[in-house]
Amino acid sequence: MDLHEVEESLNFWHFPHTGAWHLGTVGNFPIDLNPKTLIVTWLTMILVAAFAIVATRNMSMKRPNSAQTAFEMVYNFVGGIVKEQITDPIKAAAFLSIPVTFFIFILFSNILGLIPTLTSPTADLNTTVGLALTTFLLFEFMGIYYKRGKHFKHYLEPFVFFLPINIIEDLSKPITLSFRLYGNIYAGEVLLLVILGLMPPVLNFCGGFVIPVVWLAYSIFVGCIQAFVFTILSTVYVSQKISDTH
Repeated sequence: MDLHEVEESLNFWHFPHTGAWHLGTVGNFPIDLNPKTLIVTWLTMILVAAFAIVATRNMSMKRPNSAQTAFEMVYNFVGGIVKEQITDPIKAAAFLSIPVTFFIFILFSNILGLIPTLTSPTADLNTTVGLALTTFLLFEFMGIYYKRGKHFKHYLEPFVFFLPINIIEDLSKPITLSFRLYGNIYAGEVLLLVILGLMPPVLNFCGGFVIPVVWLAYSIFVGCIQAFVFTILSTVYVSQKISDTH
């Protein structure tokens, strides 16, 4: 059984397999939308919104529920990273909600793909490019907001062999961010399909939920690490732009 047959056998949600929706081209680059990615992205957003509502409704200092506890752990964890990178407390507080949102959304996206009937939005390069471009626009905007015209000063130097190194470095950041996240999550889903294809068909009941526990644990670990890496790199890039020493 090849990968396509495995994916089709698990498609009891009847996701559309009509291929990408072609919307046109910009230059020589096609603009395509993947309907399956759109559906699962909306599902991820609904789950994140539901988690946020449950975690923040009827909050209690004495007897917090499990969702509130999990949210506070994520908030404190990401908050520690932000405060370590951005030493100005006012700037850190203004920025904190963004990396928290990044971490939760990417984590939910990565873990959702471990259900063989679904797929991770982050296993689609369009999603990861969108997230990376958001980071790029964010650190450019915050750099201009806090430094005004001085933000562009570092682009004027240094030049190596007439190449603006700082400009090239900034343009490479969204590329590395998007491909790092996409490559790791997509590879994990392909390996998951390979494992399911090698398993006897009798074990693939209920959409293939019977899979090696060790692989599941490893995939969850990778999903958490990739959410952490994207969040901390985004924070570092922003801190570089708004730091007084940059």
